Amino acid sequence: MKKKAFFAALPHCLPVCTGFLFIGMSYGVYLSSLGFSFLWPMATSILIFAGSMEFVTANLLILHFDPLNALLLALTVNARHLFYGISMLEKYRGTGRKKWYLIFGMCDETFAVNVSAEPPEGVDRGWFYFFVTLIDHCAWVTGATLGGLVGGLLPFDTTGIDFVLTALFVVIFLSQWLAAKRHLPAVTGVLCSVAALVLFGADNFILPAMVLILLALTGLRKRIEREEVQPQ
Repeated sequence: MKKKAFFAALPHCLPVCTGFLFIGMSYGVYLSSLGFSFLWPMATSILIFAGSMEFVTANLLILHFDPLNALLLALTVNARHLFYGISMLEKYRGTGRKKWYLIFGMCDETFAVNVSAEPPEGVDRGWFYFFVTLIDHCAWVTGATLGGLVGGLLPFDTTGIDFVLTALFVVIFLSQWLAAKRHLPAVTGVLCSVAALVLFGADNFILPAMVLILLALTGLRKRIEREEVQPQ
């Protein structure tokens, strides 16, 4: 049963794994450029498994100790996972103890696969979702570990590699923009972020921006819901 579920999940994971290997390697190289051994990207990719937050964590590790800021930053960066979890309640129902790992490993890409893919006939649903999550997780850990090893063994100029975090968020934004039928929430987020940047400066705008976005989207909720049900 497990073997059948593994081979059913594997084709769905291959595109994700390809991306994870390269992005994970950039994360490993980035940590190496900050002076960390390969054990750090390997451990953080195993225990955190949230790409954007791992890049943020790299910066937190070299700054002064501020647990409250780290907590709030983690909550804001990964707040979207709350909505992922709600939408997967039915799919993950009845998966037993596997549900704990499914919850932990539900990154953006794994969510995208599990929310859309249907297990083939005769394949256990819980094990199918489990192996999708596990294969993606292993690809990310492998990429991060290889990046840490390469970054530590090969001397090359890593100037500008920290821009990969900015690039990651830009790609996520563009992919969601292209996938969405209506763009009011995205435009609202951009305008609120720019307003917070102007008012609070580059070092302090993230949390105010999140608060502004939350308030704005709450106020615009009815309009957004009406637009969602209207035909294009």
